[in-house]
Amino acid sequence: MLRGGVFFQITTTGNYKIVHDCDVPTGYGPQTPIFQHTNGTLYGDIGGGGTKGVGVLYSLGTGLGKFVSFVGPLSSGKVGKTIQILGQGFTGTTKVSFHGVSAKFSVISDTYLTAVVPAGATTGRVNVTTPGGTLTSNKVFRVRP
Repeated sequence: MLRGGVFFQITTTGNYKIVHDCDVPTGYGPQTPIFQHTNGTLYGDIGGGGTKGVGVLYSLGTGLGKFVSFVGPLSSGKVGKTIQILGQGFTGTTKVSFHGVSAKFSVISDTYLTAVVPAGATTGRVNVTTPGGTLTSNKVFRVRP
């Protein structure tokens, strides 16, 4: 049987286990790096195989938590700058903070909001408090002078 890639998981102790062995029926030959969506799920594509022989788009849930991400490479800004944030479950958001300092924000949709870097903010994580819990940024936000 034709094989073309293996997904594996590495533990904190350095051990690994095979999560999925790619073959013709399920798809083979990963084409792009896997990426993690803000919902915690991993996504990617495979160039060959699958039920129609033209590749497979896949998702892999590994129990990783939800998070928020900055739009584009904008993980830094000055006080007063409006930052765009992607995530999940923003409807009903009650607070956005930059390293513990509350910010003015606007929920645009359930997956998109904007926030203004507040006076007194320092470099650190951005937290968004939603009805489902607090989501933390996957990158440190750097407050520039």
